[in-house]
Amino acid sequence: MFKSGLVAIIGRPNVGKSTLLNRLIGEKMAIISEKPQTTRNKITCILTTSQAQIIFLDTPGLHKPKHKLGEYMVRVSLEALQDVDIILFLVEASYTPGRGDEYIANILREVKTPVFLVINKSDLVKKGELEDIMDNYRRLHDFAQVIPISALQGDNVDSLLGTIIEYLPEGPQYYPEDMITDQPERFVAAELIREKILELTRDEVPHSVAVEVEEMKEREGKDLVYISANIYVERESQKGIIVGKSGSMLREIGKKAREDIERLLGSKVYLELWVKVKKDWRSKKQQLKNLGYSQQ
Repeated sequence: MFKSGLVAIIGRPNVGKSTLLNRLIGEKMAIISEKPQTTRNKITCILTTSQAQIIFLDTPGLHKPKHKLGEYMVRVSLEALQDVDIILFLVEASYTPGRGDEYIANILREVKTPVFLVINKSDLVKKGELEDIMDNYRRLHDFAQVIPISALQGDNVDSLLGTIIEYLPEGPQYYPEDMITDQPERFVAAELIREKILELTRDEVPHSVAVEVEEMKEREGKDLVYISANIYVERESQKGIIVGKSGSMLREIGKKAREDIERLLGSKVYLELWVKVKKDWRSKKQQLKNLGYSQQ
C-alpha cells in the first residue's frame, strides 16, 4: 500500500524547522541561519520513498508581526495548517514552553489534524530533563505523538519519518520520484544568496534584505548558467555594509552563494550581484507584492 500526503512544519522562529526539512529531504532546500525569521515563504519539498511520497511545507516562524512583511509571514504559516494530513510542531529542548508556544497551541486546538510534538536539540539535555520537558509541553495540547530528535545530528529523525508514514493516508504519487521541490530554480537561487547575507552581515541588515533573481539563463555552447540578481535593502547604510570595503563583502557573498547554486544546478555559474535601496520596502504592500511576499 503506497501512501502520500502533506506535512506542515510549524513553530516559533529559529527552532530548526529548515534544518529538519533539509535533513528529511537529504538536500539543502531551505536556507539556514542562526537569526530568527529566516524563512519568509512557504517552501514545498518532496520526499519519495518506496512506501510513500511526503510533501513537506516549511513555514515562517509564528511571531507577533511588526510590519507588513511580518503579517504576510504569519498568514503563510497559518494557511499551511489548512488541508494538511499531519502537523509537526517543532520546539527546542533547551527552552521551557513560553507564550509563543502557548499561542501556537491555542491555534492547534482549532484543527482536527494530528499534531506531532517534535522536540529538537534533544541531544543537548539529559534524559531525565527531557522527560520533564515533554510533560510540560503535553499540558499545552493533546499531541498524537511526542518525538525527541536532533535535526542537526540526525538523531531519531528516521523514527520520526517512519511515524509520519504510519499516519499518512493511502494515496498516489503526485510528483516524479526525483523531484524534491516545486519551487522554481530562480526562487531557490535567490534564497541561497539571501542565506549568505544572513550568514555574513551584522544584525541590523538581515531582515531588511530581499533578493530578486532578475535573469537566469544557460550560455549557449557552454556548461555555464548566467545569473543576475538584485539585493534590496532599506537604507544606504545597509547597502554600504553589504558592499563592504572596496566591494569585499559583496564578493564574499557572491562566492559562497555561487558554490551552493552550482551544487544545486550541477553546472558552473557566473553570478552577478547588484545592491539597491528600496526605502522601507517591508512596510509597503506593492513592493512586497513585487518581491513575491504578498498573496493579495
